[in-house]
Amino acid sequence: MGANKLRTIVVDDSTLQRMAVAKLVNDHSDIELIAEYNNGMEAYKNVAENQIDLIFLDVEMPILDGFEFIESLSNRPQVILITGKPDYALKAFEYNVTDYLLKPITKSRFNESVRKALFNNTQANSNKTDEAHIYVNSNLKKVKVIINDIKWIEGLGDYIKLVTVDSSILVLSTMKAFIEKLPQDKFLRIHKSYIVNLDRVEKFSSALVEVSGQQIPLSRYKKVQLEEALLSVQDN
Repeated sequence: MGANKLRTIVVDDSTLQRMAVAKLVNDHSDIELIAEYNNGMEAYKNVAENQIDLIFLDVEMPILDGFEFIESLSNRPQVILITGKPDYALKAFEYNVTDYLLKPITKSRFNESVRKALFNNTQANSNKTDEAHIYVNSNLKKVKVIINDIKWIEGLGDYIKLVTVDSSILVLSTMKAFIEKLPQDKFLRIHKSYIVNLDRVEKFSSALVEVSGQQIPLSRYKKVQLEEALLSVQDN
């Protein structure tokens, strides 16, 4: 897989188990260990703010167990659950996890789980090739952006920042010029500095819109327009 390694974190309250899984990750050529955490609360911020493709996640942890951690994620990566108890297997697959590993984990069983994750990632990327997209100029390169992957757009003076499912991209453009490239029924400028993908709006108040757990300011003059736009999206 080369440069396209799956960005991976390990979340387990057992230091020994976490070290063992981290070693398996480091020894595998197609996945890259980004960080280790001993509880879900520590891991949550990393997953929310960075591109993480795969999580090896212990089920039984204090404060936030594995299932609660999965439920807390708005855009969740692939998850491979780890536990010493087979009783959780049925519940695990109700959460649509990639795989379920019983301790102690053998290298061959670990590699089988990674193969599943790599296959799922390849399938997801191939499905995106035909999706509606645009090309933007960023860092002297043309970058392909899947329109549905854009969560919101933030104005930064002479630049705009595209916040997508996978990353943030800085583009030399005005807000006015860029919104003309987007489907008018899917995106709305809700503030002088923000455009949101209507499909990704989770909730809103008179002053704020929440997208993927992030609060974005809402102009008071745009609230009615936002309500009407969201109703239109639901009708379609």
